[in-house]
Amino acid sequence: MRADRLVAVLLTLQARGRVTAAQLAEELEVSVATARRDLEALSTAGIPVYPQAGRGGGWQLLGGARTDLSGLSAGEARALFLLVGPAASVDPEAKAALRKLVRALPETFRSNAEAAAEAVVIDAGEWGRPAAARPELLPVLESAIVDRVRLRIDYAAWNREPVERIVDSWGLVQKQEHWYLLGTVDGAERTYRVDRMRNAVRTGEAADRPVDLDLAEVWERVTAAVDRQRASASATIFVESGIVPLLQTQFGQRAVEQVQLDPGRSRVRVTAPTATMIARGLAGWAEYVEVVEPESLRHELHRLGEALVARNVPSASGDAPPASAQVPPA
Repeated sequence: MRADRLVAVLLTLQARGRVTAAQLAEELEVSVATARRDLEALSTAGIPVYPQAGRGGGWQLLGGARTDLSGLSAGEARALFLLVGPAASVDPEAKAALRKLVRALPETFRSNAEAAAEAVVIDAGEWGRPAAARPELLPVLESAIVDRVRLRIDYAAWNREPVERIVDSWGLVQKQEHWYLLGTVDGAERTYRVDRMRNAVRTGEAADRPVDLDLAEVWERVTAAVDRQRASASATIFVESGIVPLLQTQFGQRAVEQVQLDPGRSRVRVTAPTATMIARGLAGWAEYVEVVEPESLRHELHRLGEALVARNVPSASGDAPPASAQVPPA
């Protein structure tokens, strides 16, 4: 688990003062490349870990060796717990390790470190493509969450004009390619995609945050509501099995349930927010799909087919029709 390694790297540096990536790799039983990435991650997070070039060089903590976590500054403690805290949302052992680390900090740093450790949740589920680069606004959002202050954001939801919102910031969730800010606006729970924020600034006002807030539980409520919305409409179809992976890519893994009938044919249940979205999604695979139910989907596909034919009458140029369609490879 990377969180464990990062803490181990920091404690090794505190105990030994200076190490090379090769020495660290041998001690932690990882590759040299992994050790170097961990050292760079600590440095990027704001912890004063620097490489020293030349003979006898290596990586060291600015100011020399330290023997325990009491040597960390407040900023360094925050940076460390922001970096390793998300692992606690997906690994019980990392969560237990973080609790012990908090107790090892100076008492004046503990509440701040706990806030940093709880500021971010990682959701490894679906809904998108692999994670992209960290958004530019993330440091502002993280600092507001840790310091328990309100945020003023300019937010542009899909297909809408930007609006200003004052948010009692609770925490952040990373789900594959997207980051989400969780909190409340006028007492109502809200979720905002970070990449749709035009700007974010701290207001200086204290955020209203429940004392016993569990960010992972809040996110579970959000995802349950989204999944219910995404499954508002459903259809059952017979389809050539080679198409099923393509339908899963189009509608999402959870939205396509497959029962293999024989090597070349499957029964599939497809879900989506609306029946129209199902119809339009299946229309492109018309030659491979047979609708079982609902009957209304058959009518909608028929309507779409008629519209397609009416708007796309072949020209009189005499061009030959395309070759017979082949089932795409799985």
